[in-house]
Amino acid sequence: MQRTEKEQVVTDLAEQLRSTESLIVADYRGLTNAQLQELRAKLRGSGARLQVVKNTLTRRAAEAAGTESLLALLEGPTAIAFIETDGDPVAVAKALADTARDTKVLSLRGGLLAGSSMDAADIEALAKLPAPEIVKSQLVGVIIAPVTQLVGLLAAPLRDLVGLIDARIEQLGDPTEAPASDPAADAPATDAPEAEAAPAAPTAEAPPETTTDTDQADSAEAGSATTEEE
Repeated sequence: MQRTEKEQVVTDLAEQLRSTESLIVADYRGLTNAQLQELRAKLRGSGARLQVVKNTLTRRAAEAAGTESLLALLEGPTAIAFIETDGDPVAVAKALADTARDTKVLSLRGGLLAGSSMDAADIEALAKLPAPEIVKSQLVGVIIAPVTQLVGLLAAPLRDLVGLIDARIEQLGDPTEAPASDPAADAPATDAPEAEAAPAAPTAEAPPETTTDTDQADSAEAGSATTEEE
């Protein structure tokens, strides 16, 4: 490789390191070309690009990009999975971890996740996380559960109230029917029964009537009128 070509490679790598917040470094030593191509296809489907790099050039690129934390990972044959902005770090870690387990050849070294360093154990833990869709659904379930319970508590008295109203309507009958002939039925349901009349208090005996002169004169006139008629 010519000097200008090496400089271009270093420049391109440095630019990728600056623009990528998440990446995983692995030792691909022992993988066949077919296994390497299969791994590349899996990573592309998860939003990552696997690139085999020379350690000497990658060290220069890491120093130029200010990612010195990668220097300790650049030992032996190195492949870097650059995760794109819209890529899935969990799926990328899972693809690499599955390949390492299945081939018994690929080994994980470490990398960066959102700019923070992680080692091989961190990558294994990341690979065991559920997919983002599952995490989102679980989070939504946690958020909605108390709301659903609250709605149920609020709806229960409402259902009871509706049931009571329906029962009352059925008890009273159809309000559109003609009223019964019984006058008592016309009385409002809310009228209180009339209170029983209290017994009248005993009254004092009236004094004996006194006969006045006028009454005697009226009696005399009545007697003479009777005599004349006879």
